[in-house]
Amino acid sequence: MTMVSALYERAVGAFLAATERGMMPDFVLRAGIRYLLSVRAAAAVQPVDKLLEATTKFVEELKTMEVAIHTSEANEQHYELPTEYFLMCLGKHLKYSSCLYLTPQDTLSKAEENMLSLYCERAQLTNDQSILELGCGWGSMTLYVAARYPGAKVTAVSNSNTQREFIMGQAAARGLKNVQVITANMVDFKPPSPGTYDRVYSIEMFEHMKNYAELMARIAGWLAPGGLLFVHIFVHKSLPYHFEVESEADWMSKYFFTGGTMPSLDLLLYFQQHLQIEGHWYVNGVHYSKTLEDWLKKHDAATPEVMKVLSETYGPAQAVVWFHRWRVFYIACSELFAYNRGEEWGLGHYLFRKPAL
Repeated sequence: MTMVSALYERAVGAFLAATERGMMPDFVLRAGIRYLLSVRAAAAVQPVDKLLEATTKFVEELKTMEVAIHTSEANEQHYELPTEYFLMCLGKHLKYSSCLYLTPQDTLSKAEENMLSLYCERAQLTNDQSILELGCGWGSMTLYVAARYPGAKVTAVSNSNTQREFIMGQAAARGLKNVQVITANMVDFKPPSPGTYDRVYSIEMFEHMKNYAELMARIAGWLAPGGLLFVHIFVHKSLPYHFEVESEADWMSKYFFTGGTMPSLDLLLYFQQHLQIEGHWYVNGVHYSKTLEDWLKKHDAATPEVMKVLSETYGPAQAVVWFHRWRVFYIACSELFAYNRGEEWGLGHYLFRKPAL
């Protein structure tokens, strides 16, 4: 490490330490984040042949990896935090992923519903299907689909038992009898009825995966002939990369997305050995930025209640630190998706079909 690099690391470390103690004004924090994003975005400004070379190298690397890595860390970082926290910060559907703001008047809950409805349209869901959901969060899509299509059978998979218990409780309270939730690590998951699902969909779960070749092969085996896979992932427009802890600047990788992947918009198109692409869309990142800003507002508005939950989860000594870490998470992600007016990082939607017999 050069002297300049060492000084940079030290400065970033001091900046983050002050931020985690609540000593950094938001406008300064946002300016620092935008600078780091500009550095990352600059790495994608390459000749087309170099970008293609980097992407194909990344694809080949993924093929040598496990389906997912550091799954226990990812689970602890997000999904075993008490549900009470997310009830305070998310919208009424508890959608822990990007929402869709169709008008300036849309509330967070309305934006949740807009995106959930778009999923149903793009996944071509109907009332008589057998549906498998991979990575169901707190059941926003699970419960929405079960209510919208009462004749469908919805099987959802989560790596969190906390989420499973919450979803099943909500299903019972709403009189939904067409929901089954399975707690499983996606590395080991095997569905109860392979080869029979008319639809498989996944909302912001593929970012936790690595070996897409193996994952797509497994999903192809779970789908019925002619069945469809719908995927929603966040993406960079042209350059895929891993979330790795290599320096003090890799705060997100360390605390919130260990083992994660930032796919490029075209990355999944390299994995069509078993499923063929039929639909491909881009959703501007500004929608995710607005979602995160709404989460931040709710987090701040419920400060006393949030501090109580964080104190019970992380201990009184760490509650303040984690209060500000969650704020930084929302702000950093919002700035990322707002960068370049939402045209640098955004959302990819994909529809793949398994060939009919």
